Amino acid sequence: MAKRKHRLGYGLGVQLQLHSMMLPGTLLMIVFNIIPLFGLILAFKNYKVTQGIVGIFTSPFYGFQNFKIIFSNHDFMGMLVNTLGINLIGQLVTIPLTIIFALFINEITHEKMKNLVKTVTYMPHFISWVVFGSIVINLLASDGAINQLLLKFGILKNPVVFMAKPDYFWTISIISSLIKEIGWGTILYTAAIAGVDQEMYEAAEIDGAGRYRKMWSITLPCIKGTIVIMVIFAVAGIMNNNFDQIFVLQNSFNLERSEVIDTYIYKVGLQQLQFGMASAINIFKSAIALVLLFIANFVSGKLTGSGLF
Repeated sequence: MAKRKHRLGYGLGVQLQLHSMMLPGTLLMIVFNIIPLFGLILAFKNYKVTQGIVGIFTSPFYGFQNFKIIFSNHDFMGMLVNTLGINLIGQLVTIPLTIIFALFINEITHEKMKNLVKTVTYMPHFISWVVFGSIVINLLASDGAINQLLLKFGILKNPVVFMAKPDYFWTISIISSLIKEIGWGTILYTAAIAGVDQEMYEAAEIDGAGRYRKMWSITLPCIKGTIVIMVIFAVAGIMNNNFDQIFVLQNSFNLERSEVIDTYIYKVGLQQLQFGMASAINIFKSAIALVLLFIANFVSGKLTGSGLF
């Protein structure tokens, strides 16, 4: 027993620098991820913001009334459909295209050209949605570049204010997100591809396999584990929209198709100060995400033989 304690203390002493470097991140996680979890109790209480922090514990128990109010809201089903629609269609488009783009990058043999493509496609990720969304809005304005091109080629007779048309919002949201994040999304896939044994490609070349056959028979099977994990994460996060993107692109004209659960939480929680209802929606989202995580992992295990756990 004493020997085990000695080893533990010795390990901590040797790794003191690593633990010191980890400490700020650990404290941030505790402050911003662990402590706020206690606020979930508000979902079951009739809390008023005037009660302050003490009111979190002293406010009367409200049962499931906050959940009933949310589910009885006539806009709730529309928000749920928008949330699931944007995410589901977005993932069905984004995941395959990201994988294809990663394969394309891997096939570029000229190192400088490969680095240039990576840099250009990574850059939009570091632009905030406030800036990037403004660019999208200006491009799609009645006098924007998109309308001018469509008018020039005779596709349109009159300018269309795309951002004021609810039916276009899902498409605009998915395409703009794809353009902004496709390069950044390839990082994990390109890293997995870099770990593939090169001798397998050499053996395939000897057997006469072409470029596309090597992709299909070697590259994709070797990165199957990475693809499975990313798909599981995508399924588990299907209730989470990119709040920054939706909030920037949203306006009163497209609200019918742009109001999602995340923007509703912002409006109810921060604008209307209904923290109990906002907490209830978050619990609902988390419960759905947990169920989807287990379902996706189970299905993945049955179909591919691999999963997250």
